[in-house]
Amino acid sequence: MFSGIVECTGKIVAIKKYAQNIDFTVDCKFRNELSIDQSVAHNGVCLTVVEVSDNGYVVTAMKETLERSNLGVLNIGDKVNLERSMRPDSLLDGHIVQGHVDQTGICTKVEDADGSTYFTIEYDPSQGNITVEKGSVSVNGVSLTVCNSETGKFRVAIIPYTFENTNFHCLKVGDKVNLEFDIIGKYIQKIASAYLKNIR
Repeated sequence: MFSGIVECTGKIVAIKKYAQNIDFTVDCKFRNELSIDQSVAHNGVCLTVVEVSDNGYVVTAMKETLERSNLGVLNIGDKVNLERSMRPDSLLDGHIVQGHVDQTGICTKVEDADGSTYFTIEYDPSQGNITVEKGSVSVNGVSLTVCNSETGKFRVAIIPYTFENTNFHCLKVGDKVNLEFDIIGKYIQKIASAYLKNIR
């Protein structure tokens, strides 16, 4: 489990494709603190550390993960947002993030907000995911508050600190992003849908 508060960005230093999997070697400031079997969120995707070396650490993404996320379009040199799993005694500064990406979206607009930056994200609403005004959403693993919520579209405001310390400063129009919608909202939506079916 994660909070959506990114610890740092990491750099993809090697990519190895085999069968339908991809091994990513990632270098970051806390690589020497990692151990095998530890969970780390990469752009919001929970992956297991399988190897640690002086060059970085290795995680494996399987076919389903690659299809549901933007990890499959990563290249050597790209930055990824990183967060280690929450500890039981830590504060929940963001919101509950499972590290299970629901679907991807596309950045369709980047706007200056006189100090901060607005990003508009569009996604396919046919998968049943929704946002609500002032609700939470995870974009590339970053816990954010939704503004201007519409069907298949929302906007988020990024403060300068988040902009500089995540890969949002690399995000441009047309880029694919990972989306994880609020888990509480997903449960409520499913319960409500089942209830409405039963009363018809």
